[in-house]
Amino acid sequence: MLTLENVLYEKKGAVAYVTVNRPKVLNPLNAAVRDELRAAFEDAQTDPAIHGVIVTGPGDPWRDRHRSRRQGVCRRRRHRELARLGPVEAEETIRQGQALFDQIENLGKPVVAAINGFALGGGCELALACTLRIAVEDAKFGQPEVRLGLIPGGGGTQRLPRLVGKGRALHMVLTGELISAQEAWRIGLVNEIVPRAGLIARAEAILQQIAANAPIAIRHALEAVNRGMETSQAEGLVIERSLFAICAATADKKEGTAAFLEKRAPQFHGR
Repeated sequence: MLTLENVLYEKKGAVAYVTVNRPKVLNPLNAAVRDELRAAFEDAQTDPAIHGVIVTGPGDPWRDRHRSRRQGVCRRRRHRELARLGPVEAEETIRQGQALFDQIENLGKPVVAAINGFALGGGCELALACTLRIAVEDAKFGQPEVRLGLIPGGGGTQRLPRLVGKGRALHMVLTGELISAQEAWRIGLVNEIVPRAGLIARAEAILQQIAANAPIAIRHALEAVNRGMETSQAEGLVIERSLFAICAATADKKEGTAAFLEKRAPQFHGR
């Protein structure tokens, strides 16, 4: 088991749970957090017993009676860090962040972001890199970097328009305004809104539903969508055709079709 300081990582059955655990500083994704997230996701990716990942935060630290004071202190601390950031260091920092989010997006296993508070800046970009996103009713989303003279650097200018469309993405990026969970659902940024008490249970149910299907097919479906989004539709269809053919040669395909014809539940083994 990994021993991490800023990230809680545990595995239960076929699910890995990744919790960014720095509530006193509103969970900024600094270098230490990024390194630990990378280690956690590498472990989940290489563990054959793990079929999916849930990534979340420890809760919403803004919901206590010190909300305004805490918000101000954390923002000033983060702004001072950004003020000292030069162009060379900035590019390296962003490169590392983009590499982490690429790793999550292309894990080959479904990753569900269970958003239980504010997903701003890098937190929003982390959610964008996940396969699916579910949120509590009072969650908030935003890419407020322009208010600091910056732009989103963890994929926000690329994944957000691919997910919600160019116009809606530009509105969020150029205004820097926060949007509610309801608006995020309306524009397609989140897949579902759920009660706070049922957030993790719903994420687990989604992963359980996915895990009931053929693991090789799941991996190749993720690859087909991700690679296809980076190319033309014609080239994407070539990718789809190739991956379909690979699936057709698997034992899981034989089992899946046989189970359907025999009117029974399939028993997939990832072969």
